[in-house]
Amino acid sequence: MQIRAYRPEDCTELAELFYHTVHTVNAKDYTAQELEAWACGTVDLEAWNSSFLAHTTLVAEADGRLVGFGDMDASGYLDRLYIHADYQGQGIATAICDRLESAVTAERFCTQASVTARPFFEKRGYRVRRSQHVERRGVLLKNYLMEKTGKV
Repeated sequence: MQIRAYRPEDCTELAELFYHTVHTVNAKDYTAQELEAWACGTVDLEAWNSSFLAHTTLVAEADGRLVGFGDMDASGYLDRLYIHADYQGQGIATAICDRLESAVTAERFCTQASVTARPFFEKRGYRVRRSQHVERRGVLLKNYLMEKTGKV
């Protein structure tokens, strides 16, 4: 496995990875309606590419394909972190987060973690600031605003 910087030609494959990860990995914690609201199969590729380029964005490659990605903005907000269902539990998310947290200088790191991802972030030292419901396509999805002390 190799972790490298995002390139614009990765965007379509990352959107597909996002959809499939949500609909497989998160299916144990969310209903079919919630999964479809979260990841309907289409994203604004131009907007995603712009945000990936504006953030520190890393992708993981293995077996000739992209198997994970994560991005963090300059304030320390971890926006997205998704690992292909077939590559869960192999340390990819940990490696991506370690590199993002090392690359970004911030007083705190924070994310909005899904029910599924909460234990992963707790093991990394993140603490729940609050449980919340966010609206996606008219459906409320439970997640957690989580944060940990960063580095200045």
